[in-house]
Amino acid sequence: MSAERNAPPIEGYEGLPVGTLQHRVRALTEEQMRDLIAYEREHADRPNVLEILTSRLTELENGAEPTEGDQSFHPETPEAPQGGSDVSPRGQGPRPKGDYQPGSA
Repeated sequence: MSAERNAPPIEGYEGLPVGTLQHRVRALTEEQMRDLIAYEREHADRPNVLEILTSRLTELENGAEPTEGDQSFHPETPEAPQGGSDVSPRGQGPRPKGDYQPGSA
């Protein structure tokens, strides 16, 4: 292994969602993939992640080339919510609808 196994070749690897990881490994070389597979086996040893990593390594071994993907791309990061809140300005929940008045029968 060319690098210490305590440092995977992808920054923030441990916290990446699987979909993001699948995208990010496409930029790695065969050697980096082997390093990452060894790191994964020694640390989390997640079967679904190992399947993704070994599949990509096989693609590279069969002639695929690393891509120049954007390493900051996070497809599973949700966008910020849009719109307002139903909470009243006084923070007491939604305002009553219709003619209903709290405290009246």
